[in-house]
Amino acid sequence: MKDDLTKLKHKLIEISDIESTNNLLEWDELVYMPPKGAYARGRQKATLARLAHEKFTSPSIGKLLDKLLLSTKNLPYESDDTSLIRVTKREYEKAIKVPPRFITVLEEHKSASYEAWCRAREEDNFSIVAPYLQTTIDLSREYANFFSPYEHIADPLIQNEEYGMKVSLLRPVFKEIKEGIVPLVKEISSKAEPDDQFLFKSYPQKKQLDFGLKVIKAFGYNFKRGRQDLSIHPFTINMSLDDVRITTNVNKNSFFESFSSTLHEAGHAMYVQGISSKFDGTPLAKGASMGIHESQARLWENLVGRSDAFWHYFFPVLKNVFPHQLNGITVESFLRAINKVKPTLIRTEADEVTYNLHVMIRFDLELDLLEGNLEVMDLPDAWNARYASDLNIFPSNNINGVLQDVHWYCDLIGGGFQSYTLGNVISALCYDSAISTCPEIAEEIKNGKFDTLLDWLKSNIYTHGCKFTASELIHKFTAEQLSVKSYMKYLYTKYDRIYQMSN
Repeated sequence: MKDDLTKLKHKLIEISDIESTNNLLEWDELVYMPPKGAYARGRQKATLARLAHEKFTSPSIGKLLDKLLLSTKNLPYESDDTSLIRVTKREYEKAIKVPPRFITVLEEHKSASYEAWCRAREEDNFSIVAPYLQTTIDLSREYANFFSPYEHIADPLIQNEEYGMKVSLLRPVFKEIKEGIVPLVKEISSKAEPDDQFLFKSYPQKKQLDFGLKVIKAFGYNFKRGRQDLSIHPFTINMSLDDVRITTNVNKNSFFESFSSTLHEAGHAMYVQGISSKFDGTPLAKGASMGIHESQARLWENLVGRSDAFWHYFFPVLKNVFPHQLNGITVESFLRAINKVKPTLIRTEADEVTYNLHVMIRFDLELDLLEGNLEVMDLPDAWNARYASDLNIFPSNNINGVLQDVHWYCDLIGGGFQSYTLGNVISALCYDSAISTCPEIAEEIKNGKFDTLLDWLKSNIYTHGCKFTASELIHKFTAEQLSVKSYMKYLYTKYDRIYQMSN
Protein backbone atom coordinates (compact mmCIF):
# COMPACT_ATOMS: atom_id res chain seq x y z
CA MET A 1 0.00 0.00 0.00
CA LYS A 2 2.76 2.46 0.93
CA ASP A 3 4.37 2.37 -2.53
CA ASP A 4 1.01 2.77 -4.28
CA LEU A 5 0.07 5.68 -2.05
CA THR A 6 3.41 7.37 -2.77
CA LYS A 7 2.82 6.91 -6.51
CA LEU A 8 -0.65 8.42 -6.21
CA LYS A 9 0.62 11.43 -4.25
CA HIS A 10 3.36 12.11 -6.81
CA LYS A 11 0.82 12.05 -9.63
CA LEU A 12 -1.58 14.31 -7.72
CA ILE A 13 1.14 16.84 -6.90
CA GLU A 14 2.13 16.99 -10.58
CA ILE A 15 -1.50 17.70 -11.50
CA SER A 16 -1.76 20.28 -8.74
CA ASP A 17 1.31 22.06 -10.08
CA ILE A 18 -0.38 22.43 -13.47
CA GLU A 19 -3.60 23.69 -11.86
CA SER A 20 -1.69 26.13 -9.66
CA THR A 21 0.13 27.52 -12.69
CA ASN A 22 -3.28 28.03 -14.28
CA ASN A 23 -4.40 29.87 -11.14
CA LEU A 24 -1.38 32.14 -11.46
CA LEU A 25 -2.38 32.94 -15.04
CA GLU A 26 -5.91 33.69 -13.84
CA TRP A 27 -4.68 35.96 -11.05
CA ASP A 28 -2.59 37.91 -13.56
CA GLU A 29 -5.56 38.06 -15.95
CA LEU A 30 -7.80 39.61 -13.30
CA VAL A 31 -5.18 41.94 -11.79
CA TYR A 32 -2.54 43.03 -14.32
CA MET A 33 -3.09 41.59 -17.80
CA PRO A 34 -3.89 44.10 -20.59
CA PRO A 35 -7.38 43.56 -22.08
CA LYS A 36 -6.06 42.52 -25.49
CA GLY A 37 -4.33 39.56 -23.89
CA ALA A 38 -7.66 37.81 -23.25
CA TYR A 39 -7.68 35.60 -26.36
CA ALA A 40 -4.16 34.22 -25.86
CA ARG A 41 -4.70 33.88 -22.12
CA GLY A 42 -7.84 31.84 -22.72
CA ARG A 43 -5.85 29.51 -25.01
CA GLN A 44 -3.04 29.19 -22.45
CA LYS A 45 -5.41 28.41 -19.59
CA ALA A 46 -7.33 25.95 -21.76
CA THR A 47 -4.12 24.06 -22.57
CA LEU A 48 -3.17 23.75 -18.89
CA ALA A 49 -6.71 22.81 -17.83
CA ARG A 50 -6.85 20.11 -20.50
CA LEU A 51 -3.45 18.71 -19.48
CA ALA A 52 -4.45 18.59 -15.82
CA HIS A 53 -7.77 16.94 -16.67
CA GLU A 54 -6.16 14.34 -18.93
CA LYS A 55 -3.57 13.46 -16.31
CA PHE A 56 -6.16 13.20 -13.54
CA THR A 57 -8.53 11.02 -15.58
CA SER A 58 -5.83 8.64 -16.81
CA PRO A 59 -6.58 4.92 -16.29
CA SER A 60 -3.39 4.59 -14.21
CA ILE A 61 -4.88 6.80 -11.48
CA GLY A 62 -8.13 4.86 -11.60
CA LYS A 63 -6.27 1.56 -11.11
CA LEU A 64 -4.20 2.99 -8.25
CA LEU A 65 -7.34 4.22 -6.51
CA ASP A 66 -9.09 0.86 -6.86
CA LYS A 67 -6.08 -0.95 -5.34
CA LEU A 68 -5.79 1.55 -2.51
CA LEU A 69 -9.50 1.43 -1.70
CA LEU A 70 -9.17 -2.30 -1.12
CA SER A 71 -6.05 -1.79 1.02
CA THR A 72 -7.63 0.85 3.25
CA LYS A 73 -11.13 -0.52 3.74
CA ASN A 74 -10.33 -1.46 7.35
CA LEU A 75 -8.55 1.80 8.23
CA PRO A 76 -10.34 4.56 10.21
CA TYR A 77 -12.60 6.79 8.12
CA GLU A 78 -10.93 9.93 9.47
CA SER A 79 -7.32 8.93 8.79
CA ASP A 80 -5.45 11.18 6.36
CA ASP A 81 -4.65 8.35 3.95
CA THR A 82 -8.19 6.99 3.89
CA SER A 83 -9.58 10.48 3.40
CA LEU A 84 -7.17 11.25 0.55
CA ILE A 85 -8.16 8.08 -1.29
CA ARG A 86 -11.89 8.54 -0.64
CA VAL A 87 -11.97 12.19 -1.75
CA THR A 88 -9.70 11.59 -4.76
CA LYS A 89 -11.87 8.68 -5.86
CA ARG A 90 -14.98 10.85 -5.62
CA GLU A 91 -13.31 13.60 -7.69
CA TYR A 92 -11.98 11.05 -10.18
CA GLU A 93 -15.41 9.49 -10.74
CA LYS A 94 -16.78 12.95 -11.46
CA ALA A 95 -13.90 14.01 -13.72
CA ILE A 96 -13.99 10.97 -16.00
CA LYS A 97 -17.52 11.90 -17.05
CA VAL A 98 -16.30 15.20 -18.53
CA PRO A 99 -14.43 14.95 -21.86
CA PRO A 100 -11.17 16.92 -22.29
CA ARG A 101 -12.69 18.69 -25.30
CA PHE A 102 -15.25 20.31 -23.02
CA ILE A 103 -12.55 21.53 -20.61
CA THR A 104 -10.68 23.22 -23.46
CA VAL A 105 -13.78 24.92 -24.86
CA LEU A 106 -14.88 26.09 -21.41
CA GLU A 107 -11.54 27.61 -20.43
CA GLU A 108 -11.19 29.50 -23.71
CA HIS A 109 -14.76 30.75 -23.38
CA LYS A 110 -14.32 31.89 -19.75
CA SER A 111 -11.51 34.30 -20.64
CA ALA A 112 -13.38 35.69 -23.65
CA SER A 113 -16.55 36.09 -21.61
CA TYR A 114 -14.75 37.89 -18.78
CA GLU A 115 -13.17 40.36 -21.21
CA ALA A 116 -16.61 40.97 -22.79
CA TRP A 117 -18.10 41.57 -19.32
CA CYS A 118 -15.44 44.19 -18.59
CA ARG A 119 -16.32 45.98 -21.86
CA ALA A 120 -20.05 45.66 -21.17
CA ARG A 121 -19.59 47.31 -17.77
CA GLU A 122 -17.48 50.12 -19.23
CA GLU A 123 -20.21 50.91 -21.77
CA ASP A 124 -23.21 49.85 -19.63
CA ASN A 125 -24.26 47.66 -22.54
CA PHE A 126 -25.56 44.19 -21.71
CA SER A 127 -25.82 43.25 -25.39
CA ILE A 128 -22.00 43.09 -25.60
CA VAL A 129 -21.81 40.15 -23.21
CA ALA A 130 -25.24 38.59 -23.89
CA PRO A 131 -23.98 36.18 -26.61
CA TYR A 132 -21.22 35.00 -24.28
CA LEU A 133 -23.74 34.42 -21.49
CA GLN A 134 -25.86 32.35 -23.88
CA THR A 135 -22.81 30.20 -24.60
CA THR A 136 -22.19 29.89 -20.86
CA ILE A 137 -25.76 28.63 -20.37
CA ASP A 138 -25.33 26.14 -23.22
CA LEU A 139 -22.07 24.90 -21.70
CA SER A 140 -23.68 24.69 -18.25
CA ARG A 141 -26.49 22.53 -19.61
CA GLU A 142 -23.97 20.38 -21.48
CA TYR A 143 -21.97 19.91 -18.28
CA ALA A 144 -25.07 18.95 -16.30
CA ASN A 145 -25.99 16.37 -18.92
CA PHE A 146 -22.70 14.56 -18.38
CA PHE A 147 -24.22 13.58 -15.00
CA SER A 148 -27.76 12.68 -16.07
CA PRO A 149 -30.09 11.40 -14.83
CA TYR A 150 -30.54 14.14 -12.26
CA GLU A 151 -33.44 15.47 -10.22
CA HIS A 152 -32.90 19.05 -11.47
CA ILE A 153 -30.58 20.29 -14.21
CA ALA A 154 -28.84 22.59 -11.70
CA ASP A 155 -28.01 19.76 -9.28
CA PRO A 156 -24.73 18.64 -10.92
CA LEU A 157 -23.60 22.29 -11.06
CA ILE A 158 -24.51 22.87 -7.41
CA GLN A 159 -22.69 19.70 -6.36
CA ASN A 160 -19.50 21.03 -7.93
CA GLU A 161 -19.43 23.42 -4.98
CA GLU A 162 -21.65 21.69 -2.41
CA TYR A 163 -21.26 17.91 -2.41
CA GLY A 164 -24.60 16.27 -1.57
CA MET A 165 -26.62 19.48 -2.00
CA LYS A 166 -29.38 19.94 -4.60
CA VAL A 167 -32.24 22.26 -5.54
CA SER A 168 -34.87 20.32 -3.59
CA LEU A 169 -32.81 20.65 -0.39
CA LEU A 170 -31.99 24.33 -0.91
CA ARG A 171 -35.51 25.56 -1.56
CA PRO A 172 -36.84 24.79 1.97
CA VAL A 173 -33.76 26.47 3.53
CA PHE A 174 -34.27 29.58 1.41
CA LYS A 175 -38.00 29.58 2.17
CA GLU A 176 -37.40 29.44 5.92
CA ILE A 177 -34.85 32.25 5.79
CA LYS A 178 -37.07 34.45 3.62
CA GLU A 179 -40.04 33.91 5.93
CA GLY A 180 -37.88 35.11 8.82
CA ILE A 181 -36.26 38.03 6.99
CA VAL A 182 -39.31 39.68 5.42
CA PRO A 183 -41.06 40.52 8.73
CA LEU A 184 -37.74 41.64 10.23
CA VAL A 185 -37.18 44.07 7.35
CA LYS A 186 -40.76 45.30 7.72
CA GLU A 187 -40.33 45.92 11.44
CA ILE A 188 -36.96 47.66 10.98
CA SER A 189 -38.41 49.90 8.26
CA SER A 190 -40.85 51.33 10.80
CA LYS A 191 -37.95 52.59 12.93
CA ALA A 192 -35.87 55.74 12.55
CA GLU A 193 -33.17 55.36 9.91
CA PRO A 194 -29.56 55.72 11.16
CA ASP A 195 -27.49 58.50 9.62
CA ASP A 196 -24.74 56.93 7.53
CA GLN A 197 -23.79 59.87 5.28
CA PHE A 198 -20.35 60.17 6.86
CA LEU A 199 -19.48 56.74 5.41
CA PHE A 200 -19.73 58.24 1.92
CA LYS A 201 -17.33 61.13 2.28
CA SER A 202 -13.97 61.06 0.52
CA TYR A 203 -11.73 58.37 2.01
CA PRO A 204 -8.33 58.28 0.25
CA GLN A 205 -7.53 54.92 -1.32
CA LYS A 206 -4.14 54.34 0.29
CA LYS A 207 -5.43 55.09 3.77
CA GLN A 208 -8.32 52.70 3.25
CA LEU A 209 -5.96 49.98 2.09
CA ASP A 210 -3.51 50.56 4.93
CA PHE A 211 -6.24 50.37 7.56
CA GLY A 212 -7.66 47.17 6.04
CA LEU A 213 -4.21 45.59 5.99
CA LYS A 214 -3.69 46.51 9.65
CA VAL A 215 -6.91 44.73 10.59
CA ILE A 216 -6.40 41.53 8.62
CA LYS A 217 -2.85 41.24 9.91
CA ALA A 218 -4.36 41.38 13.41
CA PHE A 219 -6.87 38.69 12.36
CA GLY A 220 -3.98 36.42 11.39
CA TYR A 221 -3.72 36.67 7.59
CA ASN A 222 -0.06 35.84 6.96
CA PHE A 223 1.51 38.23 4.44
CA LYS A 224 4.58 36.02 4.15
CA ARG A 225 2.18 33.56 2.53
CA GLY A 226 -0.09 36.04 0.75
CA ARG A 227 -0.59 39.52 -0.69
CA GLN A 228 -3.36 41.98 -1.58
CA ASP A 229 -3.93 43.69 -4.93
CA LEU A 230 -6.70 45.63 -6.68
CA SER A 231 -9.24 44.10 -9.08
CA ILE A 232 -12.68 44.96 -10.47
CA HIS A 233 -14.33 42.28 -8.35
CA PRO A 234 -12.65 41.10 -5.10
CA PHE A 235 -11.49 37.48 -5.03
CA THR A 236 -9.18 35.00 -3.32
CA ILE A 237 -6.94 32.57 -5.21
CA ASN A 238 -4.07 30.32 -4.21
CA MET A 239 -1.12 28.79 -5.99
CA SER A 240 -0.26 26.66 -2.93
CA LEU A 241 -1.04 26.69 0.77
CA ASP A 242 1.87 29.11 1.15
CA ASP A 243 0.78 31.46 -1.65
CA VAL A 244 -2.79 32.62 -0.97
CA ARG A 245 -3.64 35.98 -2.55
CA ILE A 246 -6.57 38.36 -2.12
CA THR A 247 -7.81 41.41 -4.01
CA THR A 248 -10.18 44.27 -3.30
CA ASN A 249 -11.77 47.16 -5.16
CA VAL A 250 -11.57 50.55 -3.42
CA ASN A 251 -14.33 53.13 -3.74
CA LYS A 252 -12.92 56.36 -2.33
CA ASN A 253 -16.45 57.61 -1.64
CA SER A 254 -17.62 54.55 0.27
CA PHE A 255 -15.39 53.46 3.14
CA PHE A 256 -17.13 50.29 4.28
CA GLU A 257 -17.47 48.80 0.80
CA SER A 258 -13.75 48.16 0.42
CA PHE A 259 -13.16 47.43 4.10
CA SER A 260 -15.81 44.72 4.33
CA SER A 261 -14.58 43.02 1.14
CA THR A 262 -11.03 43.03 2.54
CA LEU A 263 -12.24 41.25 5.68
CA HIS A 264 -14.31 38.87 3.55
CA GLU A 265 -11.46 37.82 1.28
CA ALA A 266 -9.07 37.54 4.24
CA GLY A 267 -11.54 35.08 5.78
CA HIS A 268 -11.31 32.92 2.66
CA ALA A 269 -7.53 33.22 2.62
CA MET A 270 -7.01 32.37 6.30
CA TYR A 271 -9.05 29.21 5.76
CA VAL A 272 -6.66 28.09 3.03
CA GLN A 273 -3.57 29.14 5.02
CA GLY A 274 -4.89 27.07 7.94
CA ILE A 275 -5.22 23.80 6.00
CA SER A 276 -2.75 21.16 7.16
CA SER A 277 0.51 21.47 5.21
CA LYS A 278 0.45 17.67 4.80
CA PHE A 279 -2.32 18.11 2.23
CA ASP A 280 -0.57 20.61 -0.03
CA GLY A 281 -0.66 19.49 -3.66
CA THR A 282 -3.49 16.99 -3.10
CA PRO A 283 -7.29 17.17 -3.48
CA LEU A 284 -7.54 17.58 0.31
CA ALA A 285 -5.91 21.03 0.14
CA LYS A 286 -9.13 22.99 -0.31
CA GLY A 287 -12.26 23.88 1.64
CA ALA A 288 -14.89 21.31 2.54
CA SER A 289 -17.36 23.13 0.28
CA MET A 290 -17.97 26.61 -1.05
CA GLY A 291 -20.62 27.08 1.65
CA ILE A 292 -18.07 26.26 4.37
CA HIS A 293 -15.56 28.53 2.65
CA GLU A 294 -18.10 31.32 2.48
CA SER A 295 -18.98 30.83 6.14
CA GLN A 296 -15.42 31.71 7.12
CA ALA A 297 -15.44 34.82 4.94
CA ARG A 298 -18.80 35.94 6.32
CA LEU A 299 -17.77 35.15 9.90
CA TRP A 300 -14.77 37.50 9.79
CA GLU A 301 -16.60 40.10 7.70
CA ASN A 302 -19.84 40.25 9.69
CA LEU A 303 -19.90 38.41 12.99
CA VAL A 304 -16.53 39.93 13.84
CA GLY A 305 -16.14 42.94 11.53
CA ARG A 306 -19.56 44.49 12.18
CA SER A 307 -19.66 43.69 15.90
CA ASP A 308 -19.69 46.01 18.89
CA ALA A 309 -16.65 44.25 20.36
CA PHE A 310 -14.56 44.71 17.23
CA TRP A 311 -15.23 48.45 16.90
CA HIS A 312 -14.80 48.98 20.63
CA TYR A 313 -11.10 48.52 19.85
CA PHE A 314 -10.75 49.61 16.21
CA PHE A 315 -12.98 52.70 16.03
CA PRO A 316 -10.45 54.96 17.84
CA VAL A 317 -7.79 53.64 15.45
CA LEU A 318 -9.99 54.40 12.44
CA LYS A 319 -10.80 57.85 13.78
CA ASN A 320 -7.09 58.64 13.95
CA VAL A 321 -6.74 57.63 10.30
CA PHE A 322 -9.76 59.65 9.15
CA PRO A 323 -10.19 62.47 11.71
CA HIS A 324 -11.93 64.86 9.31
CA GLN A 325 -14.40 62.31 7.91
CA LEU A 326 -15.33 60.99 11.37
CA ASN A 327 -15.29 64.26 13.27
CA GLY A 328 -18.06 64.23 15.88
CA ILE A 329 -18.99 60.59 15.16
CA THR A 330 -19.31 58.27 18.16
CA VAL A 331 -18.70 54.54 18.09
CA GLU A 332 -22.41 54.00 18.73
CA SER A 333 -23.43 56.07 15.71
CA PHE A 334 -20.73 54.39 13.62
CA LEU A 335 -22.04 50.93 14.55
CA ARG A 336 -25.60 51.92 13.67
CA ALA A 337 -24.40 53.26 10.33
CA ILE A 338 -22.41 50.21 9.25
CA ASN A 339 -25.30 47.95 10.32
CA LYS A 340 -28.01 50.08 8.72
CA VAL A 341 -30.74 48.01 7.09
CA LYS A 342 -31.87 49.45 3.80
CA PRO A 343 -32.42 47.70 0.46
CA THR A 344 -29.59 48.36 -1.97
CA LEU A 345 -29.01 47.49 -5.59
CA ILE A 346 -25.54 46.01 -5.02
CA ARG A 347 -25.23 42.57 -3.39
CA THR A 348 -21.74 43.14 -2.01
CA GLU A 349 -22.89 46.37 -0.34
CA ALA A 350 -26.04 44.84 1.15
CA ASP A 351 -26.71 44.79 4.88
CA GLU A 352 -26.84 41.46 6.68
CA VAL A 353 -30.64 41.34 6.80
CA THR A 354 -31.41 41.91 3.12
CA TYR A 355 -28.28 40.21 1.74
CA ASN A 356 -29.88 36.81 1.28
CA LEU A 357 -32.68 38.28 -0.82
CA HIS A 358 -30.01 39.23 -3.38
CA VAL A 359 -28.79 35.64 -3.39
CA MET A 360 -32.29 34.20 -3.80
CA ILE A 361 -32.99 36.48 -6.77
CA ARG A 362 -29.86 35.23 -8.53
CA PHE A 363 -30.56 31.61 -7.62
CA ASP A 364 -34.08 31.77 -9.07
CA LEU A 365 -32.90 33.52 -12.25
CA GLU A 366 -30.18 30.89 -12.74
CA LEU A 367 -32.75 28.12 -12.50
CA ASP A 368 -35.01 29.91 -14.99
CA LEU A 369 -32.12 30.30 -17.44
CA LEU A 370 -31.05 26.66 -17.13
CA GLU A 371 -34.62 25.39 -17.40
CA GLY A 372 -35.19 27.49 -20.53
CA ASN A 373 -37.95 29.54 -18.92
CA LEU A 374 -36.00 32.78 -19.37
CA GLU A 375 -34.19 34.04 -22.48
CA VAL A 376 -30.84 35.79 -22.08
CA MET A 377 -31.99 39.04 -23.70
CA ASP A 378 -34.93 39.14 -21.26
CA LEU A 379 -32.62 38.76 -18.25
CA PRO A 380 -32.13 42.50 -17.52
CA ASP A 381 -35.89 43.05 -17.37
CA ALA A 382 -36.39 39.93 -15.24
CA TRP A 383 -33.61 41.10 -12.92
CA ASN A 384 -35.13 44.56 -12.56
CA ALA A 385 -38.61 43.14 -11.95
CA ARG A 386 -37.35 40.94 -9.12
CA TYR A 387 -35.54 43.86 -7.47
CA ALA A 388 -38.71 45.90 -7.71
CA SER A 389 -40.87 43.15 -6.18
CA ASP A 390 -38.45 41.74 -3.59
CA LEU A 391 -36.54 44.85 -2.48
CA ASN A 392 -38.77 47.68 -3.72
CA ILE A 393 -35.91 49.29 -5.65
CA PHE A 394 -35.19 49.54 -9.38
CA PRO A 395 -31.76 49.61 -11.07
CA SER A 396 -31.15 52.74 -13.12
CA ASN A 397 -28.61 50.94 -15.30
CA ASN A 398 -27.23 47.46 -15.97
CA ILE A 399 -23.98 48.14 -14.12
CA ASN A 400 -26.00 48.25 -10.91
CA GLY A 401 -28.20 45.46 -12.21
CA VAL A 402 -27.48 42.38 -14.22
CA LEU A 403 -23.82 43.29 -14.87
CA GLN A 404 -22.78 43.84 -11.25
CA ASP A 405 -21.55 40.31 -10.40
CA VAL A 406 -18.73 38.67 -12.34
CA HIS A 407 -19.86 35.11 -11.57
CA TRP A 408 -22.07 34.48 -14.62
CA TYR A 409 -19.41 35.90 -16.91
CA CYS A 410 -16.34 33.91 -15.85
CA ASP A 411 -17.59 30.37 -15.20
CA LEU A 412 -20.55 28.01 -15.52
CA ILE A 413 -23.79 29.21 -13.98
CA GLY A 414 -26.00 27.46 -11.45
CA GLY A 415 -23.41 26.38 -8.95
CA GLY A 416 -22.28 29.33 -6.90
CA PHE A 417 -24.69 31.85 -5.46
CA GLN A 418 -26.46 29.51 -3.06
CA SER A 419 -23.15 29.10 -1.22
CA TYR A 420 -23.34 32.69 0.00
CA THR A 421 -26.54 32.05 1.92
CA LEU A 422 -25.32 28.67 3.15
CA GLY A 423 -22.19 30.49 4.30
CA ASN A 424 -24.25 32.97 6.31
CA VAL A 425 -26.12 30.15 8.01
CA ILE A 426 -22.97 28.14 8.77
CA SER A 427 -21.06 31.22 9.99
CA ALA A 428 -23.50 31.61 12.88
CA LEU A 429 -23.19 27.90 13.74
CA CYS A 430 -19.38 28.23 13.75
CA TYR A 431 -19.33 31.35 15.88
CA ASP A 432 -21.82 29.94 18.41
CA SER A 433 -19.72 26.80 18.74
CA ALA A 434 -16.51 28.79 19.15
CA ILE A 435 -18.04 31.05 21.82
CA SER A 436 -19.57 28.14 23.74
CA THR A 437 -16.16 26.44 23.86
CA CYS A 438 -14.11 29.60 24.42
CA PRO A 439 -16.33 32.29 26.02
CA GLU A 440 -13.31 34.58 26.38
CA ILE A 441 -13.35 35.25 22.63
CA ALA A 442 -15.74 38.21 22.86
CA GLU A 443 -13.62 39.96 25.48
CA GLU A 444 -10.44 39.31 23.48
CA ILE A 445 -11.99 40.89 20.38
CA LYS A 446 -12.71 44.01 22.46
CA ASN A 447 -8.96 44.23 22.99
CA GLY A 448 -8.03 43.68 19.35
CA LYS A 449 -6.98 40.05 19.94
CA PHE A 450 -8.17 37.25 17.66
CA ASP A 451 -5.81 34.37 18.46
CA THR A 452 -8.31 32.23 20.38
CA LEU A 453 -10.98 32.53 17.69
CA LEU A 454 -8.50 31.80 14.91
CA ASP A 455 -7.04 28.83 16.80
CA TRP A 456 -10.54 27.38 17.32
CA LEU A 457 -11.34 27.78 13.63
CA LYS A 458 -8.01 26.26 12.61
CA SER A 459 -8.37 23.17 14.80
CA ASN A 460 -12.06 22.57 14.10
CA ILE A 461 -12.40 23.60 10.46
CA TYR A 462 -9.34 24.86 8.61
CA THR A 463 -6.83 22.10 9.28
CA HIS A 464 -9.12 19.39 7.87
CA GLY A 465 -9.21 20.83 4.34
CA CYS A 466 -11.82 18.76 2.56
CA LYS A 467 -11.27 15.51 4.45
CA PHE A 468 -14.93 15.80 5.43
CA THR A 469 -18.03 16.85 3.53
CA ALA A 470 -19.79 20.02 4.65
CA SER A 471 -22.49 18.10 6.50
CA GLU A 472 -19.89 15.91 8.22
CA LEU A 473 -17.88 18.95 9.28
CA ILE A 474 -20.94 20.79 10.61
CA HIS A 475 -21.92 17.75 12.65
CA LYS A 476 -18.35 17.43 13.88
CA PHE A 477 -18.12 20.93 15.36
CA THR A 478 -21.78 21.43 16.37
CA ALA A 479 -23.08 17.87 16.91
CA GLU A 480 -26.04 19.08 14.81
CA GLN A 481 -27.18 19.12 11.20
CA LEU A 482 -27.52 22.24 9.04
CA SER A 483 -30.08 24.55 10.67
CA VAL A 484 -31.02 28.20 10.22
CA LYS A 485 -31.95 28.67 13.90
CA SER A 486 -28.60 30.08 15.06
CA TYR A 487 -28.45 32.43 12.10
CA MET A 488 -31.98 33.78 12.54
CA LYS A 489 -31.40 34.18 16.28
CA TYR A 490 -28.21 36.12 15.54
CA LEU A 491 -30.02 38.49 13.15
CA TYR A 492 -33.02 39.10 15.42
CA THR A 493 -30.89 39.60 18.55
CA LYS A 494 -28.45 41.96 16.85
CA TYR A 495 -31.00 44.12 15.07
CA ASP A 496 -33.38 44.21 18.01
CA ARG A 497 -30.54 45.86 19.91
CA ILE A 498 -29.53 48.25 17.11
CA TYR A 499 -33.05 49.37 16.27
CA GLN A 500 -34.47 48.94 19.80
CA MET A 501 -37.41 47.02 18.42
CA SER A 502 -38.47 45.76 21.86
CA ASN A 503 -39.18 49.35 22.97
